Amino acid sequence: SYAFDKYKTRKDKDDGQSDAKAAKPAKVTIHCADPAAAKKAFAGEEAVVDGVLLARDLVNEPANALGPVDFAERVRALEALGVEVEILAEKEMKKLGMGSLLGVAQGSPRGARLVVMRWSGGKAKDVPLAFIGKGVTFDTGGNSMKPASGMEDMKGDMGGAAAVTGLIHALAARKAKANVVGVIGLVENAVDGHAQRPGDIVTSMSGQTIEVLNTDAEGRLVLADALWYTNDRFKPKFMINLATLTGAIMVALGQHYAGLFSNNDELAGRLFGAGQSSQERLWRMPLGPEYDKLIDSKNADMKNIGGRYGGAIIAAQFLQRFVKDTPWAHLDIAGTAMGAPSSEINQSWGSGFGVRLLDRLVRDHYEG
Repeated sequence: SYAFDKYKTRKDKDDGQSDAKAAKPAKVTIHCADPAAAKKAFAGEEAVVDGVLLARDLVNEPANALGPVDFAERVRALEALGVEVEILAEKEMKKLGMGSLLGVAQGSPRGARLVVMRWSGGKAKDVPLAFIGKGVTFDTGGNSMKPASGMEDMKGDMGGAAAVTGLIHALAARKAKANVVGVIGLVENAVDGHAQRPGDIVTSMSGQTIEVLNTDAEGRLVLADALWYTNDRFKPKFMINLATLTGAIMVALGQHYAGLFSNNDELAGRLFGAGQSSQERLWRMPLGPEYDKLIDSKNADMKNIGGRYGGAIIAAQFLQRFVKDTPWAHLDIAGTAMGAPSSEINQSWGSGFGVRLLDRLVRDHYEG
C-alpha cells in the first residue's frame, strides 16, 4: 500500500473530484488469543517495514530535494534510535586521501559526504559487521554524459546507500543483538568546467592509482574509497556493499534477481539463503584473474572500465582490489532497487531492495 505522493497537492477520488486529504492509510484490527505476545512479535517486523519504507522514500526523492548534504542530514534522524552518526565533509575526506570519491564529486557545487552509522547492539568485544552503500544522488554520467532519455531515473542511483540506511534503521529499531557499521559515500556526478575528464588519473585512499577512462563508471570510484576506509578503520567480520552499479547486470539477470559477487563461499551462501527467505533474490556471478587483468592500465595501477563484455563482472573485479583478504560481497542492485517489476510486496518505483535481505542475514547468522 506504500505510495510516494508527498509532492502531490491534488489526489483524485473515485468520484472524479480532487482532494489532497482523500487518500488515507488502511487500518486493520487483528483478533488473536494472545494480543500482548502478538504485539511484541509484530514490533520487530514493524521495524523492518519502517526501514524498507525509509529506503523507498530516499530512492523516490527528486535529486533537487536530496543531494549529498541533504541525504547526510536525513541520516541524523537515526540518532533517535541510538545509532551513532558521523558525517565526514570534503575537507576530512581530502585529508584521508579519498581522491577516487572526490574526483566524482568535483563537477558539482553540492559537496560530497561520507556518512558512518554505528549500531552497537552486541557485546563490546564483538567484531562489527559492515555494510557499504553507493550514494550517487544524481548521475549525469559526467563528461561521459548519459543520453537524455531516461536520465531522470538517475535520481535513484543512491539505492545502495538508501538500503544501508534503511537496514541500520531496522536493526536499531528492533534492537538487534549485533554490532553493525553502515558507511555510505554520497556524491553528485555533475558536469561543469571542474568535472573530471576521461583520461584523468586519481589516487585512491588505498594509494592505488586509477585511470578514469569513463566518468560514467563512477560508482566504483566512490565505493573504492568507502570500502578501503571501512576496512582500515573498523576491521569488520565481513563487508557487504550494495550499489546500482551496472546496466550489464540487468542484461544478465533481468530485474528479478540482483547480482552477487563474493570472495567468500560461506558469506555468499548465507546471502543466497537470506535472499530466498526474504524474496529479495540473488544470483551468484563469477570472479577470476581472467577478468581482473581486463582493468590493468598502461598509465596507472588500474582503469575504471574494461572491454565491451562482462561489464558487471569487471566492475566487481575493480571493487575487489580494495577489500584485501576481508570476506566481502558485492550486490549489484541496478535492476532491483529502482524501476523493478511491481509485486504483492512492492508497487513503488523505488523498492527498498536489500533491507529485508540483509536484516534476514543478520537475524539468521550474526546475532548473539
